[in-house]
Amino acid sequence: MAKPTIRIATVADAVGISDVLAALVAAGKRKKPSDTAFALSHYVSDPERIRCSVAVASDGDILGFQSLKLATENNPYEVEVGWGVIGTHIKPSAARRGIGRALFKSTLQAAQQKGLPAIDATIGANNPEGLAYYEAMGFREYRCMDGAVCKVFRVSEA
Repeated sequence: MAKPTIRIATVADAVGISDVLAALVAAGKRKKPSDTAFALSHYVSDPERIRCSVAVASDGDILGFQSLKLATENNPYEVEVGWGVIGTHIKPSAARRGIGRALFKSTLQAAQQKGLPAIDATIGANNPEGLAYYEAMGFREYRCMDGAVCKVFRVSEA
């Protein structure tokens, strides 16, 4: 199978991003909304967005995406203002193919361009795949919240 293309998401990708989220809901790996309007407002067109990258198969199917947002005052994850907040979403059928690693290259480039000091990943404590992925990318645990583990990637050390 050919490697997917990694590119910055556009408004036209909202349906494909929604499909990724819906596949995660169907697999029991997500409980939050997965509709196209949510994908558009929370990932593609979010005002705090730094970058949202998609992994696109040769047939145009979106296999996954990664979002990087700027942590602002009163953000829902209680992340330090000025840090990045990352979210990674890969279709279960596309897991373990290097898509997350490829997406992180794009995200790290955006974080460096923006001058972010660090990136937070808040992962459900019951998500061993997510915890392992972020650890493999170089994120390290720095705090815990109720039901979640918070890992940090120091951009200046990359």
